Order: sequence, then structure tokens, then C-alpha cells
Amino acid sequence: MRRFSNRREAGRELAAMLHAFANRQDVIVLGLPRGGVPVAFEVADALRAPLDVFTVRKLSSPDDEECAIGAIATGGVTTIDWRMADALRISDKTLDALIAQERVELERRDRLYRSNRPPLVVRGRTVVVVDDGLATGSTMQAAVTALRTMKPARIVVATPVASHQADDALRTAADACVSAYVPVRLSSVGQWYEEFSQTTDDEVLDLLHRAAKRMASSPPMVESIAGAEHA
Repeated sequence: MRRFSNRREAGRELAAMLHAFANRQDVIVLGLPRGGVPVAFEVADALRAPLDVFTVRKLSSPDDEECAIGAIATGGVTTIDWRMADALRISDKTLDALIAQERVELERRDRLYRSNRPPLVVRGRTVVVVDDGLATGSTMQAAVTALRTMKPARIVVATPVASHQADDALRTAADACVSAYVPVRLSSVGQWYEEFSQTTDDEVLDLLHRAAKRMASSPPMVESIAGAEHA
């Protein structure tokens, strides 16, 4: 496979695989901050769906930031890969400290991103959850677990690139998983992008504002979701 130029291009390519969810009033697109939001912006634009965020934080090994041992999500959800934690000999004390540290950042982002936005409501809706890539899939697993408590009709995970491990796991956890590419080997998400700089808070806020402005100026959609259960 070729590498994506950037997250925006990846989002446009991913959106082409999600056409069954276009122009439907029951669909909402959620980006996982921060890197998933530019991808989700393009998906929401193509589907003519509202864009929002759902905050998740990866729990990384103290010795290797790329090695995920779990994740936390909005709503108090915590998922731990106990097999990985035991293999790395991470103590309960260290794990508790990691969770506390990441929860501070998660709550900061929640306050910032939701400061001028209404509470997120997904009950009865089809939720398309987007990230820029899934290496272990731990952060997306936490997002799906947390979103289940909010009673959506359906959760669809969507990502430009995923490892076989993550793709398989999310197909079980979610109602559907759409991965544009599942390479034979994926050591890091960034290797599949030519430009993979860190997305900033300001960029997230700008994309949310632009998406809301776009939806406000769009003509009302005609309800047309016949056959949606077959999508």
C-alpha cells in the first residue's frame, strides 16, 4: 500500500468506504482527539453528518510510549491489557499513577472541547467512531466500551489503517469495523503517513467549529434510511 499524504487525505479515502452511511439523519461521526479529528472531519463532511469528539487516553508503558497497556475514556471507563501489564511487570501502584496522570489530561480536554458544545447524545443513533489508525486498538476498545453505556443503536469503528490484531478485536467489540488498509505488519501508525505531526487543541477546536458551521448552513436532509440495517 502507499502511504497517506496526511490525515485529511486519509479521511477522504476512508469516507469513500462509508457511503452507506451518507445523508442519514441517524448518523453522527465522532473523532478520537486529537489525531482522529482531522480524519473524522473529512468523513463527516463526505457523509453530511454532524461531527463531535469522544475523549480517550492511551495508557502507555513507562518504558515505551508506543506500547499500550490499556486506555481510559470519558464516562469513567478504564480498560487494561492485564496480560501485557503482567508481562512488563507493571505494579498496581505504577498502574494507578498512570491512570491518575492520564485522567487529568482527559478531563482537561473534555472541558476544553465541550466548553461551548451541548452534552453528547448518541442514544438510538448510528455512531461512526474514527481514529487515524489502530495499532493495538486499546484506545478504540475503551471508546466503544464507554459508548455502549450511552445506548447508541449501532457503533461503527472506522480507521484508515489497522493492525490485524486491532481489526479483529474491533470487529468483535463494535457492530462493524471499517479499515481502509490492514497491512501484514504495522509497527506504528505514523509509518503509514507522509506527514504525521501532532494535532493541536486549536486544530481540533477549529475543525469542530467548521463542521458545526457547515451543518448549520446545509439544507435539511430528507429522511432516507430505507435498508439502513443492511449497510
